[in-house]
Amino acid sequence: MSRVVIYTDGACKGNPGPGGWGVYMRYGDREKDLCGGAAQTTNNRMELQAVIEALRALNRPCQVDFYLDSEYVRQGITSWMTGWKARGWRTADKKPVKNEDLWRILDELLLQSEHSIAWHWVKGHSGEPGNERADALANEGVLRIQTG
Repeated sequence: MSRVVIYTDGACKGNPGPGGWGVYMRYGDREKDLCGGAAQTTNNRMELQAVIEALRALNRPCQVDFYLDSEYVRQGITSWMTGWKARGWRTADKKPVKNEDLWRILDELLLQSEHSIAWHWVKGHSGEPGNERADALANEGVLRIQTG
């Protein structure tokens, strides 16, 4: 199984406001950058969208090391989502899960994939090169939305 290292990040100018997502992927000596955005969104939605787009970009089963600076996304995937699904996409206090539409897409992608995934948290804006690149790509996504 091929090993892929993926860094993802989201950005938002205003929350809500114009936002962007960024993905930096590394496979051996090959690299790939992805970015995009939305005119009216939140930072958490862009963080989720980055992970979704990264998974969509993988075209065969891989051993994946995901690095993200969003505890919301990492904890959602590794801890909270199982309970949300068991409660009909409700939180422990019976409120609707925020960003349910994106969580459902992410859940489906994970269920359909044959990837072996390890989820790692990295401190944002700390000089970690992969995270800094994903952050720059997320900001590029915002600029694309703002400038058309």
